[in-house]
Amino acid sequence: MTDPVICWFRQDLRLSDNPAFTAACATGAPVIPLYILDDESAGDWKMGGASRAWLGHSLTSLGHSLDSRLIVRRGRALDVLRDIARTTQASHVFWNRCYEPWRIARDKTIKEELGHENILCQSSNGSLLWEPWDIQKSDGTPYRVFTPFYRRGCLSAPPPRTPLPVPASYRTQIYSGTIRIDSIAPHLEPKTLHWHRDMMAHWQVGEDAAQKRLAAFLEDGLRGYKDGRNYPARNNVSRLSPHLHFGEISPNQVWAAVQEMAVPEKVESDADCLCSELGWREFSHSLLYYNPHLPEEPLNSKFRNFPWADANAEWLERWHTGQTGYALVDAGLRELWATGYMHNRVRMVVGSFLVKNLRYHWRYGEDWFWDTLVDADLANNAASWQWVGGCGADAAPYFRIFNPVTQGEKFDPNGEYIARWAPDSHKIKPMLDHKASRDAALEAFKAMK
Repeated sequence: MTDPVICWFRQDLRLSDNPAFTAACATGAPVIPLYILDDESAGDWKMGGASRAWLGHSLTSLGHSLDSRLIVRRGRALDVLRDIARTTQASHVFWNRCYEPWRIARDKTIKEELGHENILCQSSNGSLLWEPWDIQKSDGTPYRVFTPFYRRGCLSAPPPRTPLPVPASYRTQIYSGTIRIDSIAPHLEPKTLHWHRDMMAHWQVGEDAAQKRLAAFLEDGLRGYKDGRNYPARNNVSRLSPHLHFGEISPNQVWAAVQEMAVPEKVESDADCLCSELGWREFSHSLLYYNPHLPEEPLNSKFRNFPWADANAEWLERWHTGQTGYALVDAGLRELWATGYMHNRVRMVVGSFLVKNLRYHWRYGEDWFWDTLVDADLANNAASWQWVGGCGADAAPYFRIFNPVTQGEKFDPNGEYIARWAPDSHKIKPMLDHKASRDAALEAFKAMK
């Protein structure tokens, strides 16, 4: 009998356009589909509560697609892989690359250690349109500004690969031997009991759901996307970010679906804008790849000495719970708690309020979003908070301080979004004066300079 091979699923919880799964099936050997919850290696960046809730549903969906033969284990990935390989005499391990610093270091060790045991490891790109090292300036250094990164780098590079079909023979190849499966459900239970149940009611999870979401958006939401995506009450957002993060759909599939559309001239700029948003995702991953301390340290070294205010626990809690007295800010934070998601325009306003009105360090926001967003992605989260904080690559200048009142008037002119998520906000006394706090932030910025 041919020795089996392991397909290690990570941030690629799908069967279509999955290079690692396709490569594993192409060997003709029995394929052991495996997922490992490796909190030990993740350290400070193990998944937050909302992500863990999503993961449970996503693994259930993937398990169904694999005829309930997905092996799920918890523990240090090297130990789990070594144990299963020894038990089954597996000859290869296939996986798709991840780009968080801790995963890169772990995967390098795994390749070396398993190689000593004559177990070959093969990795592929299943999560990005372009590898970070493939998009560089002419002098071989990475880009620090988005527009040239996307226009000169990405769009001048070879186009993204054509999405791969589901391997035709996969059902007959799934390993049928007995392997222990761990119950990881207790380890996916968020600290705030039952909160996640209401939150997950807002979502359909899994590969099929992701494809339906994409199709629905292209049909009903793409037209007017370039402008409409700024208005949180409108339907011009894809809501694909958690599906992309967990790999229930690949960026290649989204990119290809847009390119294959018979896009009317009136919608062409909307389609281009959607693709550029995928470009921002690529840019964030490039920033993290070349700056592994991005989640902890400002890219602009000047901000290491910025005079952040001492965080007041009561005020921070008011920000967490959407009790600031500023309607748009409160609506966004309550949407986040209720759904695990926040509209992107509102994220910028909410972030600006924390970093520039309260003048709290951006890491307070990064940590809160990490725990409460279903699309909590280390690269996107870190790069976005540094953008809001004015200390990242291609960041909004620190002196650009969003006025939450005028932002609400401009982007929620009929008050629909606020009425849905924070109808009582007008009864809450604002926790600070916007103008005074803005002036104080600008003074702090001048002092730093």
